Amino acid sequence: MEEVNFGDAPRWTPEAQEKLKNIPFFVRTQARQRIEELAREWDSDEVTVEMVEQARLEFGQ
Repeated sequence: MEEVNFGDAPRWTPEAQEKLKNIPFFVRTQARQRIEELAREWDSDEVTVEMVEQARLEFGQ
């Protein structure tokens, strides 16, 4: 999978990208935005599996 980076959007680790694929497509865009927001809150330029898991807990899944 090719890595896509939009301006100030953080990079995604391959593992985090795989986790994102497991999120239902109809909420994936919203989830991606929240996960990238978490990365900025954590002062990170990279999205990790831990951030994806944290967002999943917030969404209650």
